[in-house]
Amino acid sequence: MAVDIESKKRPSELAIEEDIKVSKKQQVEPPTANDKPHEEKDTPAAATAEASSSSGDKKQVSSSRDVNDPDSKPFGGRILTDEANVFEQNAWDHAEWGEEQEQHALKEIARQQQDPVPQELIESYHAEAAENWNKFYAKNENRFFKDRHWLRIEFPELFQMVEADAGEKNVMEIGCGAGNTMFPLLNESKNPKLFVYACDFSSTAVKVVQTHKLYDEKRGKAFVWDLASDDIPPEVEPESMDVLVLIFVFSALHPDKWDQAVKNLYKLLKPGGLIVFRDYGRYDMAQLRFKKNRLLSDNFYVRGDGTRVYFFESEQLVQLFGSKFTIEQNAVDRRLIVNRMRKVKMYRCWLQAKFRKPLEGQLPGAPSATTVKTTGDKDDETVKDTVVDTSFSLDTPSDSPGVESSSNGALGDGDKQEKEETSS
Repeated sequence: MAVDIESKKRPSELAIEEDIKVSKKQQVEPPTANDKPHEEKDTPAAATAEASSSSGDKKQVSSSRDVNDPDSKPFGGRILTDEANVFEQNAWDHAEWGEEQEQHALKEIARQQQDPVPQELIESYHAEAAENWNKFYAKNENRFFKDRHWLRIEFPELFQMVEADAGEKNVMEIGCGAGNTMFPLLNESKNPKLFVYACDFSSTAVKVVQTHKLYDEKRGKAFVWDLASDDIPPEVEPESMDVLVLIFVFSALHPDKWDQAVKNLYKLLKPGGLIVFRDYGRYDMAQLRFKKNRLLSDNFYVRGDGTRVYFFESEQLVQLFGSKFTIEQNAVDRRLIVNRMRKVKMYRCWLQAKFRKPLEGQLPGAPSATTVKTTGDKDDETVKDTVVDTSFSLDTPSDSPGVESSSNGALGDGDKQEKEETSS
């Protein structure tokens, strides 16, 4: 019986293929200064592109605009103003969704709903979540490590901790994967009182961190912990963390576990402490490219390797975190990636946020306008006055195996593997 190979590929694998093809094209047609491959993916093609680009071509300013500041000017010189020019560059910033993209997204979701994961398999995917992440890291070892250069720009609060005079600071990377946040911080730290904790759902990922050349238990500690556990890890004291890093982590959690995860985060943070958050946005390319028998429940999927991923809307972040934390940032990062050779357009969408634990006596709060409407219901009265933020990052995590994924809050799905990308 013939096997449909394409249907068995993960969206991250398909995205990588697009990158590699673009990279090969560029070997024949060298990119201009403003025409470099997107750097969201941790793939050999992306690495080659980064090495060949000049340091002056790197993003210098955050392109994520908070929904509370809708009048801020968008950063990025690659703004598509004429659709006829769409294939002149590999990526465009601040891409707007039109009717065509909305209808495409709705059509793909309807297709996936017709052929969800068979009911008898759903529980096995949930039960085997940790083991599937272990298999992922055992297969990829530390090949998915990537120094997240965009961290300093998007989350400068992290790097305030590395200054020599910053004082005693504790940072915890949850869903650490290969230590994609831990090691850049330790490598740059001039602060003898900075201590970085790293935990992951996967015991194999933790072993990767512990065997890294920069791992030093005098400066940091890696251990296995599931963000959705009944309590915080015994390795960490309550209310002892200054910053918690959640990069492509929540997307790997079962939605039933979100509330417990938020409780754990609150218990870990000092009053005044900060959570930095980045994850998949609703109708990102990775979501729409899932084939049949991958949908576990609404917007929650299982990849071909058994790892899971959820795609969020920004208002969900308000619902999850707004009752306990003050929301300092709630932004959306959209980009249009194109394959100029095959004339293919790919829309990426990530959410970025910062949540602050209130000081004693202060109340949590949320911005008044935080909803990002991605498709459908344009005339719905509940979203008529909504502010839509369409900012984009020029150098962000994406869907590539071996980037940094997180599982169950322990890995980092976007970066890690995209998964990762970032991690999970």
